[in-house]
Amino acid sequence: MEQPVDPMSTRPTGVGATNEGYVSMETDVKEIRAAVDKLERNQTELMVQLAKKRGLSIAFEGGDENAERGNWTGKLDFFLSCLGCAVGLGNVWRFPYLCYKNGGGAFLIPFLAFLVFSGTPIFMMELSLGQFTSCGPLRCWEFAPGLRGMGVSMVLVSALVAIYYNVLMAWSIWYLFASFTSVLPWSYCGSWSSQVCSSRLSTVNSSCNHLPDVYIDNQTGINGTCWLEKNGTRSLFGIYDVELANSVNYTARSESIEFLNYVSLQDKLGSISNLGPLRWDMSLCLALAWILVCLSLIKGIKSSGKVVYFTALFPYVVMFILLVRGLTLPGASEGVWFLLRPQMHKLREATVWKDAAVQIFYSLSTGGGGLITLASYNRFRTDVVRDTMAVVVSDFFTSILSGVVVFSFLGFLANETGIDLDKVVDSGVSLAFIVYPQVVTKLPVSPLWAILFFLMLVTLGLDSQFTMVETLITAVQDQWPQARKYKALLIISASTVMFLIGLSMCTPGGPELLTIFDDYSGSWNVMALSVLECLAVAWIYGARRFANDIGVMTGPLVCGCVPWRLTKWWWILCWGLISPAFLAVIMVYSWVDFAPSQYAGRELPTWSQAVGWLMTSSVLIIGAIVSARVVWRLRRTPRLLLRPTAFWGPALPQFRQAVAAEGYAKDFCVDPPTTIDKAATNASIDRSSAAGTVRPAIVPQLYETMVYPL
Repeated sequence: MEQPVDPMSTRPTGVGATNEGYVSMETDVKEIRAAVDKLERNQTELMVQLAKKRGLSIAFEGGDENAERGNWTGKLDFFLSCLGCAVGLGNVWRFPYLCYKNGGGAFLIPFLAFLVFSGTPIFMMELSLGQFTSCGPLRCWEFAPGLRGMGVSMVLVSALVAIYYNVLMAWSIWYLFASFTSVLPWSYCGSWSSQVCSSRLSTVNSSCNHLPDVYIDNQTGINGTCWLEKNGTRSLFGIYDVELANSVNYTARSESIEFLNYVSLQDKLGSISNLGPLRWDMSLCLALAWILVCLSLIKGIKSSGKVVYFTALFPYVVMFILLVRGLTLPGASEGVWFLLRPQMHKLREATVWKDAAVQIFYSLSTGGGGLITLASYNRFRTDVVRDTMAVVVSDFFTSILSGVVVFSFLGFLANETGIDLDKVVDSGVSLAFIVYPQVVTKLPVSPLWAILFFLMLVTLGLDSQFTMVETLITAVQDQWPQARKYKALLIISASTVMFLIGLSMCTPGGPELLTIFDDYSGSWNVMALSVLECLAVAWIYGARRFANDIGVMTGPLVCGCVPWRLTKWWWILCWGLISPAFLAVIMVYSWVDFAPSQYAGRELPTWSQAVGWLMTSSVLIIGAIVSARVVWRLRRTPRLLLRPTAFWGPALPQFRQAVAAEGYAKDFCVDPPTTIDKAATNASIDRSSAAGTVRPAIVPQLYETMVYPL
C-alpha cells in the first residue's frame, strides 16, 4: 500500500509507515539538492562572465545577494546613505567661514586640489574595500591580519564621535522646539538676560538694537551713548540709559548670544571644571535624538536605507528655499560677493592649504570606518567608481550652495545693522546658534525660518549619526555572527551606553566638554589611520592588485563608458604616493601649528587638554594592542602576518571564482574552509603555488571561529 508523504519531508507518514528506505531517500535528496546548488552557481557565474565581457552588470532580484549579511534594497539607498554620511553639519557651519577666511574664491583652488588628489582616492579606496570583502572595518583586513588593530581604532573613533555628535543634534532639537512660538525667545532680552543685553539699551537709532557688539563708553564727552568704530572712525549709533551706563562697563551682547549663554546652553553657569547640575530639558532632547537613531536603525540598513530618502533629501529642499529667500533680501549680493571674491595673495599662506585639506578630510568622513561599513552591504557588481564620483561631486556643490545661503543672510544682517560684514561672520556653534538665529529675528514670519533651519540641522546630523552607529553594530556582528539575530538589542544597548555618557554634556559645563571631544576624538587619530590605510592597501597588499580587485567588481567599463584598465593607473598613483604624502604633510603641519582648545574665546584648562590627548592616543594604542595580540596568538613571522589569508576576498563563492579566473592573484584561495577545522583554518596559501593550492601553516593557529580572535 502506497504511503502518504509529508510534502516538507522525505519521511513516510501515516498508518503502518516505516523508516525502511528512508536513509537512502534522504541521501538521494541531499545529492539532488547539492547538484541543483552547483548548477545554480555555475549558471550565475556564466551570466556574470557573459555580462562582464559585454561591460554590463547583473542585478539579483527577489532577495539579497548575500543572504547572511543582507544588501541594500536599491542602489539609491546606498547612494543617499553615503551622501548623508559625507554631507553633514560641517558643510553648513564650517565651509562658508573657511572660504571667507582664506581668500574667498581663491580658497576653491586648494580645496579642489585636495579633493582630487587626496579626498576622492581615499573615499574610493574605502568603498572598494568594504564592497570587495562584504565586511565592515573590523573584518576587512584579511589581506594583512597583523593590521587588524586599525579596524578596531576606526570603530572606536566612530563611537567617540557619535557620543558628542548626538549632543549637537540635541541642541538643534532644543532650538527647534523653542521656535514653535509667535515671538522667538531670542529676539528680545528677557528676565534671564544680563545687564549688557543689547535691547536693554534705550536707543534712538534702530540699528543700535541688534548689533552683536556695541561698545558702551562714557568717556567720549557725551554721556550715555552707543558707539561703533568702523575703519578707524567712531560713529554714533544711539543713546542708552545713563543709569545703566554708570553701573556697567562691558561690551553689549546681542540677544541671541545672551539666550545661548543663559537659557539654551547655560554655559555661563558652569565650566569643564565644574559641570553643574544635569539639565532635564536638554537631557530629554538628547534622549529623543537617540530614540530617532534607534528607530531608524532597528532593522539595520533595510530601515535606515528608507529613512535617508527624507533625511538626505530634505536638507536640500530647505537649502533651496533659504537660497531663494536669502537672495531676495537687501544686502544679499554684497554678502555672496564677500564670500566668493578671489584674493589670490592668500594662496601664499600655508594655513589656507592646511584648512582646505582638513575640511576635505572631515567633509568626506574618511578614516572612521563608516564608508567601509556602508559599502559592505553593496552587491558585488556595484559600480563603486560611479558612486564615488557622484557622492564627491554632490558634496562639493553642497558646500558651495550652503556658503551662498549663509552669506546671503549675513549680507542682509550687515546691511540691517550697518556694521562691516566681517564682524558678523563666524563658524561652528556660533554660526548655527548665534548668528543665524539673530538673522531670522529680522525676517517676516521669523519662527517659520527658524523651524526650517533647525529641522535641516537635525536631519543633517541624523544621516551622519546613522553611519557611525551602524559602523559599531556591524563590527560586533562581523566579529560574532551569532549576534545578528539580536541586532535590535545591540542597537538599543549601544545607544543607551552612549546616551548615558552624553548626559555629561547636558550640563552648564557640557559645551566645554564637548569642545574637547570635538577637537580630540576624531582629529589626529583619523588622519594617522588614513595614512596607514593608504600604506597598507597600496604598499603591503599592492595598489595594482587592489585595482584588479576593483576591476572584477566593476567590469571593463566604469561610470558606464570609461575603460577601467586605463583609469586605474590614476588611482594606483594616488593611493601609493600622492594621497598619503598630502595627508602626512598636513598632519605634520597641524602638529606644528597646534593651538590649545578654546571655548567662547578662552583657553580650556591644561588638564582638560591632557585628557583630550589621552583620548586621541588611546584610540591608536588600543588598536596597536589588538594587532600585537593577533601577532602573539597567530605566532607567525612578520611576512606571513602581512600577506592575505585563505579568507581574504569576496564573501560569495561565485565571486571568488571570478577573482581566481582573472589569474592575477596566484595566492588566492577559491574555496576557503567552512568548518572549524584547526588543520584547515591553520592553512595559508603558498605564493609560489597555483591558485587555490593550500599548504599547512608553519605554526599553530588559534582559531576559535572563522575570524581572527581579537
